[in-house]
Amino acid sequence: MSRLSILEFPDPRLRRVAKPVETVTDNERKLAADMLETMYDARGIGLAATQVNQGVRLVVMDLSEARNEPRFFINPEIISREGSQTCEEGCLSVPGIYAEVKRAEKVTVRALGLDGEPYELEADGLLAVCIQHEIDHLDGKVFVDYLSPLKRRMVEKRLRKQQRQDKAEPARA
Repeated sequence: MSRLSILEFPDPRLRRVAKPVETVTDNERKLAADMLETMYDARGIGLAATQVNQGVRLVVMDLSEARNEPRFFINPEIISREGSQTCEEGCLSVPGIYAEVKRAEKVTVRALGLDGEPYELEADGLLAVCIQHEIDHLDGKVFVDYLSPLKRRMVEKRLRKQQRQDKAEPARA
């Protein structure tokens, strides 16, 4: 397995809409394993292929404390939504930024597993939020899109400044 680079907002590649996976092969399974390692290393709970510059509809997540309950969603689609909840969200592609986002309270998602077999999952709470957040990535959307234009510009300005500072700092051994 290898660690992948995570794209950071406002990178325009985060706006690409991912293409469906035609057939689940060892390539997708390796990408999923690499994404899981990358997500764990970055201390995240979910990661979409778009965030690692891969244009396929693949999501990994693990909400467990012990980091031992990985979930894989290939070609995920939400087939039903119920209720609403507001939850503070963060994102590996928008480091250090957290904001309240309104989403469905319950969702039913249909996807393929790593074995290529279809399944459906009913989710609520944090799992429902995470599924909606990651599917947004596959559709070229970032959670800051839910913020007001003013807040979104402030986030973008702050991240661009941080990225410039990161590039200016000398490398450490």
